[in-house]
Amino acid sequence: MINYQAFTGGIFETNCYAVEAPEGWILFDAPDGACDWLVGQGIELRLLLLTHGHIDHIQDVAKIKRRFHCPLGVHPDSAPMISEPDFFRDYGFQFEIEPVQPDLLIEATPSRDFLGMNFEVLEVPGHCPGSLCFFSRENELLIGGDVLFAGGVGRCDLPGGDGDLLFAGIREKLYSLGENVTVLPGHGPSTTIGAERRSNPFVR
Repeated sequence: MINYQAFTGGIFETNCYAVEAPEGWILFDAPDGACDWLVGQGIELRLLLLTHGHIDHIQDVAKIKRRFHCPLGVHPDSAPMISEPDFFRDYGFQFEIEPVQPDLLIEATPSRDFLGMNFEVLEVPGHCPGSLCFFSRENELLIGGDVLFAGGVGRCDLPGGDGDLLFAGIREKLYSLGENVTVLPGHGPSTTIGAERRSNPFVR
């Protein structure tokens, strides 16, 4: 059975997840406070993966890289959000980040090994360009970022957002994964694919 721990940080109450893979710990997303949480939990991080590059998911990226010297993976379309310090300012948001260069560029693939754990990587844009979901079929677990929530979906009114693209991606790529798949979202409580297929008011 998969071992994972969750942390919620920052003013947007953003979730991140530390997953224990056979070859070490992987962190998915890095909200404000995540680095101190990892240290407090005694987790020696080996890999940091980002579901997407929105500011609330990346605030501790540079701090984590410095502390753990771990590789960082992100989709090419989200890479500028972490590597260009004025990216968000250029869109009128008063956010400033410490720029970081990714070590791994990750795109959709039916199978990719991360520290000895196999994930299917799904690209589901619409909330954010280059938005990724990481699916462990063996564990029936989807780390979904800001694509699908319990009773909700990711915002599509931010720069690069597209509601039609988001809804189509959820229907075609996520709802087919299986009723019992647990969804670990970027905000709010966990849910299952089956529950969202039956009752999600945005995508049914």
